[in-house]
Amino acid sequence: MNDNDQHLLVKWLSDSSVLEYYEGRDNAFDLNKVNNVFFDCEEDEVKCIVEFESKPIGYVQYYKIDKITKENFGYSFGNIYGIDQFIGETEYWNRGVGTLLVSSVVSFLYEHEKADKVIMDPQVRNLRALRCYEKCGFKKVKILPKHELHEGEYRDCWLIEHTRD
Repeated sequence: MNDNDQHLLVKWLSDSSVLEYYEGRDNAFDLNKVNNVFFDCEEDEVKCIVEFESKPIGYVQYYKIDKITKENFGYSFGNIYGIDQFIGETEYWNRGVGTLLVSSVVSFLYEHEKADKVIMDPQVRNLRALRCYEKCGFKKVKILPKHELHEGEYRDCWLIEHTRD
């Protein structure tokens, strides 16, 4: 990502269709918030704009899971990565692009970061995303009760994992 991508993130993260599943419709982003969350933070996440057919359509980030998070999720060892993503251009929803995105990132993490597992924690109610992730080979591990604050309510999430073949 670079500074030119700020306006894309503002556009996507102020769209109520996107926010219904990512961040919440009560949590729209403006330029200041995008800068604070995506550019001015010092987290160990690799943040990328997703392009499809040379058009920017979404966002993905990946990060190595720290020891405390591993323990909280029930993992005792391994090189485990987490990913988060969204397609911000909604006309690309339900076209297989999300499946291509997720499977490509998982392959990258196995090849280049030597990941043993890749995990995510989507909300239980996000059925379209869960179908996508299952098509990519993710398996449901366990429910994480009241795991994510979304639109003023703590929501249950699934811990899902993809294990290297």
